[in-house]
Amino acid sequence: MSNVLLLANLNCDRVLQLDRQLTTGGRHYYADNGRRLGGGGANTGLGLVFSGHKVALVSQVGNDKTADWLLAEASLQGLDCSLLQRNELDTPELLLVMTPDGERTIIRPQRPIFTLGPAPDFTHWQALYVNSSAVGTEHWAQSALEHTLVIAQLAKDSRERPCHILISSRSDLRNHGVDVNNNDALWRYGQSIAGQTLRYFILTDGEKGAVAYGQQQHISIAAVSANVVDTTGAGDAFASGLIHGLLSNQDIKQAMITGAEWAAIAVTTASSIPGTELQQHLNK
Repeated sequence: MSNVLLLANLNCDRVLQLDRQLTTGGRHYYADNGRRLGGGGANTGLGLVFSGHKVALVSQVGNDKTADWLLAEASLQGLDCSLLQRNELDTPELLLVMTPDGERTIIRPQRPIFTLGPAPDFTHWQALYVNSSAVGTEHWAQSALEHTLVIAQLAKDSRERPCHILISSRSDLRNHGVDVNNNDALWRYGQSIAGQTLRYFILTDGEKGAVAYGQQQHISIAAVSANVVDTTGAGDAFASGLIHGLLSNQDIKQAMITGAEWAAIAVTTASSIPGTELQQHLNK
């Protein structure tokens, strides 16, 4: 068992199932499928909990009944929520607009500013995962580099994310103005975000698999075929499987394969968080 610290969001997802594909200017009927636990903290963290790791979540929620529900659900699932901060605001629901093919559009309000306190003692943790825009994130990550494995998701902007392993998707990276077909340019961009400690810059690409770009080589894996029901949390599940693989002493290629397996299971599950399907897979 490893101790994993997740700096990531905890969300209340409200799922709206559309009757047909989303079109600009169209009229759509929807079914309200209720709320469910979500966010990168839960989506990534629970796979690690199911694998036997101790997972603590650093995030911010409000001080209302929705926040109470989130904390209760996350805690019941096994996440350590003792490090969560609470503000005096209401906790808004994040809207997941689902189309019949399982694709989702996310609609959410602007998050309140979340400022981290002093960095903890990272000698107590075997991994830090960063998927948050909290103020002070870069300081925490930099403090952790000498003591623990640091894995980070590329932010929506090009802010620094000191880490050993940086993750993004090929589609997201196009919004950063990077030539996704130039291996040298990809590596230089990854280093500009992660710094000289970067070991691999991983780009996922849906059904085309994923590639890990290193200083001397790049490593490709194929996607795992799946019957897509709900794509929510697929990237989080990949990160979760990758972290588990690395903590289990898998090399980077095998850890990516583990991530791809977990992502394939995630898209066949009608939930944001990993479900019983992943637990059954792990119990085999």
